[in-house]
Amino acid sequence: MQFIVTFFWSFLLISLLNYVVSSVNAVPFDFGLGAIVSVIVAVMLFIMSAILPEEQLPDYE
Repeated sequence: MQFIVTFFWSFLLISLLNYVVSSVNAVPFDFGLGAIVSVIVAVMLFIMSAILPEEQLPDYE
């Protein structure tokens, strides 16, 4: 489930960013480029979550 949600949000946010930047720069919107970049970003997030350790922080009282 976390993979599906990560792909969904990555696709949504990268497509939105692609649309806004393309309209600000007055270039045509390229849906394919946004889809490719969103998959790359999602895969990078999966790799980072696998590499980074999940340590518990000490409790300070």
